[in-house]
Amino acid sequence: MKPIAIGARGVYRIEPSPSHTASAIGNAGVHVVSTPALIGFLEDASHRAILDCYEAGEVSVGTKVDIEHLAAAPLGQPIEATAEVTAVQGRRVDFQVEARQGDRVVMRGRHQRAVVDLARFLAAEKKPR
Repeated sequence: MKPIAIGARGVYRIEPSPSHTASAIGNAGVHVVSTPALIGFLEDASHRAILDCYEAGEVSVGTKVDIEHLAAAPLGQPIEATAEVTAVQGRRVDFQVEARQGDRVVMRGRHQRAVVDLARFLAAEKKPR
């Protein structure tokens, strides 16, 4: 893993689709962007913030999410998710994250990722527990 700068930023922009709604994951009739979809957007922004710091064979995986879902996000309006590196402890990276729809903050909080060797990570997942 290459050094990761405090303040490094990542952005993920998306026009949410019906597959991103609460209704799509079983909350029938709720046609706004679901909490899990928004968290996924924040994870993507976080990954993008440190993408240039991976060595060959490395990826990052989410390890912690502490968010507030502040407002409903309807379809038809793009969402911009942002992440900023706030701390690095070894292979663990902390982010301040936020998702906006226009001028409204719909989600904010903290997220943590760990940079891992993908082959080793996948091998560990195959071991019986």
